[in-house]
Amino acid sequence: MLTNLHVKNLALISELEVEFSPGLNILTGETGAGKSILIGSINLALGQKLDKGMLRRQDEPALVELIFQVDQPAVQEALLAQDIRPEDGQVIITRKMSGGRSVSRINGETCPASAVRRIASLLLDIHGQHEHQSLLYREKQLEILDEYGAEEILPVRDESGRLYREYQNLRSRLKEYEMDEEQRLREISFLEFEIEEIENAALQEGEDEKLEQEYRRLLNARRITEGLTGAYQCTGGGEGAADLVGRALRELSAVQACDSQVEQLSSALKDVDTILNDFNRELSSYLAGQTFSEEQFFSTEQRLNQINHLKTKYGNTLERIREAKKEKETRLEELLHFQEKKEELGKSLKEAAQKYEKNAHKLHALRENYAKELKDKIVENLKELNFLDVVFEIAVTLQETYTPEGMDLVEYRISTNPGEPLRALAKVVSGGELSRIMLAIKTLLADRDDVGTLIFDEIDTGISGRTAQMVAEKMAVIGRSRQVLCITHLPQIAAMADAHFEIAKAVENGETRTGIRRLDHEESVRELARMLGGAKITGAVLKNAGEMKELAQVQKNTRLKN
Repeated sequence: MLTNLHVKNLALISELEVEFSPGLNILTGETGAGKSILIGSINLALGQKLDKGMLRRQDEPALVELIFQVDQPAVQEALLAQDIRPEDGQVIITRKMSGGRSVSRINGETCPASAVRRIASLLLDIHGQHEHQSLLYREKQLEILDEYGAEEILPVRDESGRLYREYQNLRSRLKEYEMDEEQRLREISFLEFEIEEIENAALQEGEDEKLEQEYRRLLNARRITEGLTGAYQCTGGGEGAADLVGRALRELSAVQACDSQVEQLSSALKDVDTILNDFNRELSSYLAGQTFSEEQFFSTEQRLNQINHLKTKYGNTLERIREAKKEKETRLEELLHFQEKKEELGKSLKEAAQKYEKNAHKLHALRENYAKELKDKIVENLKELNFLDVVFEIAVTLQETYTPEGMDLVEYRISTNPGEPLRALAKVVSGGELSRIMLAIKTLLADRDDVGTLIFDEIDTGISGRTAQMVAEKMAVIGRSRQVLCITHLPQIAAMADAHFEIAKAVENGETRTGIRRLDHEESVRELARMLGGAKITGAVLKNAGEMKELAQVQKNTRLKN
């Protein structure tokens, strides 16, 4: 069950923390006090998208924390299957939100919103103010029926989805054979060209990597050779530096006898000439040792270009090129044996359709059986909710259309008054009637799983009087076997509370804040009086509220226990 809710910096909530109790927890308050903000905060913790306007202070993060106490062995096993290990029997779900970012955690470990939703589905079920409207749609009606018979229906429905995908895949492949002879021949010719192109390349395992290494080596060798040759041309014979220094030395030798300083300059230049000659000999020797081959460089470059061309066309690795060749050979084989393959696929498609339909009929039979059972239990629950003369039917019709969920069309039909024909829900029921039908269904589904907490957000819309009393009694019955959180505006339901909480707004330091507190017996009676009498609470209204509270407790302790 949900034991603790902590909310911070959300809408009218600055910060609040509330501890819920087992059984029926009732939340009441004036219109606009922020009752739905609490349910909204729970939805946010479970991954619902945050509207930035919900942040009370934009410069601070919002926080929602839910603490669940998990005692049911089946739920504990299901959590372990999701790799969640309750600590001291607790599962703590938190979500911190700021701006466009949010972080969700389960027992302190960061996890995606999808994981939170999966875990939450094992722990609680929320029925919002407008969810009962979804009951008007056939898709939802089918979902409810399948959920009711989940143990037997869901495995068969999953198989239906697998067979449907198999059928659709074969159908798509068969469509590829819808071509004329000219188009077939063109594709054959093109495939043969591509296969031959890959074959002629004679690719070797790891060849591309070896070639790239060799190409880089040759490219560097070429650059070294070009550099050395250029340097030799600058310093060697011909018009190089050595020739110019030799000529300069001869010019100085001719005049050095005339001036002692020229003799010194001539001696220095001789040293330069010696160094330059030594350098040229070493450079020439090193250059002679270079093994760069222009022919090898060209052939390596050409082979790399060929392989890279194939990579561009067929895949960025040699493995992918070989896979592409196999795919094209398979397709070529299909086109060369076009009629045979077409007939073979047609046969496979027919067999897939037969398997799908066989499974769909099995699914149909299961749904029909569970529809009868579900219908009887819904009628039983509806009578407990003041549908005294109700006739209800779940029609399961086998259609010709294939879907992943089978071939069934499910429609809920109802007659709420004697003599009226059965009609689809959308054509008959009012908002209040629809909410009661959903309550009856939710009660049934809850009895078939181990979800510990049910949350109802104003499920009592559109009802009053005796009907409200019967809904209150139903809520109390549900609260005996699991935890219920219920936001209500009806005193009949609030009177049944095992724990009664008031949600109210208050102005503190010029700011409006929403708070929540648990009411004691006297405070609960006074809140019932407010719900009964409005703004002015008279002694008579207080007395009436007290009697309502006492009567509710008597009913819970006697009649509703039987």
